[in-house]
Amino acid sequence: MIKLAWPIRQRCSPIGVDLGNRSLKLLQFDATRTQVREAVRWDLPPEPGHRPERREQRLVEALRRAREGRDFRGREVIFSLGGSNLFVQNLRVAQATGEELAKIVHFEALGRLPFSGEEAEVRFLEVGDVKQGDSLRREVILFASHRPCIERLLAVADEAGLHVAAIDVEPAAILRCYSRQFRRDDDQQRRVMFVNMGASSTMAIIAHGQEMMFVKYIELGGKNFDEAVSNRLKLPLVEAAALRRRDSDRLAGERDPEIARSLDGALQPVLDKLAHELSLCLRYYSVTFRGQPVSRLVLGGGEANESIAQWFSARLELPCELGNPLRPFQQARPAGRLGQWDVAAGLALKEVS
Repeated sequence: MIKLAWPIRQRCSPIGVDLGNRSLKLLQFDATRTQVREAVRWDLPPEPGHRPERREQRLVEALRRAREGRDFRGREVIFSLGGSNLFVQNLRVAQATGEELAKIVHFEALGRLPFSGEEAEVRFLEVGDVKQGDSLRREVILFASHRPCIERLLAVADEAGLHVAAIDVEPAAILRCYSRQFRRDDDQQRRVMFVNMGASSTMAIIAHGQEMMFVKYIELGGKNFDEAVSNRLKLPLVEAAALRRRDSDRLAGERDPEIARSLDGALQPVLDKLAHELSLCLRYYSVTFRGQPVSRLVLGGGEANESIAQWFSARLELPCELGNPLRPFQQARPAGRLGQWDVAAGLALKEVS
C-alpha cells in the first residue's frame, strides 16, 4: 500500500511586542526558535499631554502599519508589562508557604500599590530565605499591574486584529532572552546584573542563572539625557535628541571632539545619578544575599551604547559588556542597536499552550 502524507506546516513563534514610550518593537522567530523570521521597529509620533485614549489609538495604528508588507506569520502576539504599567518591589515577609504566603504578600502589597488593591493583578516570585536580625524572612519579588491597564492592552490588540496569547513582564522576558547565550554551567553559577536602558526608565535585574533575585525600575532614561543636552546646549528638545543619537551611534574615533566634549559634559550628571542608583541596587543585593558577588553587568535596551558600557564599568568597578540579545540566533541583522531587541526577543521565546 502506498502511504500518502502531507507535511504539516510548523508554526512560527508568537510575535513578541515590546510596547515602548517612543517606539514599538515586533519580533518573531521561526518554528524552531533558532532564526529570526521578522523584526521591525516602529517609531511612535510624539503626543503632547497624557491622554490614555489617544495613546491607545496611536498603538493600534502603529501595530497595523508596522506589520504591513512584513513577513510576520499569524496574529498571535505576546505583550509585555513594563515600567509605566508595572509595579515591582523586593519584599521581605514572614516565612510561609503556599496559600498562606500568597495571603501575606497580597496584604503587604495593599499598602504599597499606587492604585486600588481591588483593581490590582498581583503576582510574586519567591527568591529565598534571608536573615533579618536574628530571624529568617522570606524574600519575594512583587509584580502588580492595574487591571484597567491590562484591559486597555487587550482592547488595543483586538482593535488591531491581533490575538493576545499571553502578557508577560519585562524582567522575565529579558532573562529568557539571555538564557539562550549564557547556558554554560559556569554562567549558571554566576550572579549577573542586567540593565535595560529605555526612553523613560532604566530597569535593573540581578539574577543567579535564570533565577531572578532583584528587580528595580529607575526613573531615568533617554528623555532625561535629551533634556540634559537641550538645557546645556540651548537646543530645542527634538534637535538635542537627534544630535545625541547621531553622536552616540558613532565609534569613538569617529566622534567630533568638540561635540563629544559638550555632550559628555551635559550627560555626566544624569549618568552619575543613574550609576548611583545602580550602586544602591548592588548594595541591597550584597547585604541581602551574602556570598557570591555580582560578576558582571550586561547593558541592553534602546539607549545602550559602548561608551555608556565603558563608563559604567569604570564607575561601578564591575566588568560591563554591551548586550546582544540576538547573538545565538540566525538572522539578517535588524536595523539599529541590537540591545533594543532584548524584551521583544524574550517575549517571542515564551512558550504558550
